[in-house]
Amino acid sequence: MKKFISWNVNGLRACVTKGFLDYFREADADVFCIQESKLQEGQIDLDLPDYYQYWNYAEKKGYSGTALFTKEEPLRVTYGIGIAEHDAEGRVITAEFADYYVVTCYTPNSQNELRRLDYRMTWEDAFRAYLLKLNETKPVILCGDLNVAHTEIDLKNPKTNRKNAGFTDEERGKMTALLAAGFTDTYRYFYPDKEGVYSWWSYRFRAREKNAGWRIDYFITSQSLNERLRSAAIHTEVFGSDHCPVELCIE
Repeated sequence: MKKFISWNVNGLRACVTKGFLDYFREADADVFCIQESKLQEGQIDLDLPDYYQYWNYAEKKGYSGTALFTKEEPLRVTYGIGIAEHDAEGRVITAEFADYYVVTCYTPNSQNELRRLDYRMTWEDAFRAYLLKLNETKPVILCGDLNVAHTEIDLKNPKTNRKNAGFTDEERGKMTALLAAGFTDTYRYFYPDKEGVYSWWSYRFRAREKNAGWRIDYFITSQSLNERLRSAAIHTEVFGSDHCPVELCIE
């Protein structure tokens, strides 16, 4: 059994002061991915003796960024999706293992007043094409903050958020397209109708206390892995960020 964890830490240095390493050790994942590290090279030195570490930094300081920590050394690791327009923000790391790829992703946010929605749509099509290309070779395990609540049960207040970043028809449509292209939302695979379980809460309005959240952190896998899926979890009990970790176990 392999255990995968993904967590948007919303600034790794801050998260480390709030118990990140305790949780990391306790989780004991085979692969642990983070998003929104908000780091440049050399700004942190994580002592993780049992893990290989791979980092992708944004060119812009204190912004975006991803990392992947794995007990087993990958056959190959690549950064970005091979398109210059999309690869300056440190959003994607791909680790190739013997029988699958693990991809960690921090999807661009469409932002206030949907300033970046057009860019997001371009990104979505390019990223889906990238995943489909990988899938031609071997199955894909995608994880990360995908910045979309796919259906109405994936957020507390769907009606008032219809035109807000993360719940627009356009963004939701791209998630639908990804799943239709041969991928599985693993949490919904196990819990198709479960409501009230979220992975992100605004720091405002005591949102976490009231559980007024969104499920925007995912493990999405190639459908060919469905028979190997064993469990999926959202660790709402873990603090340290405005997101909580999500988990997948496969055989």
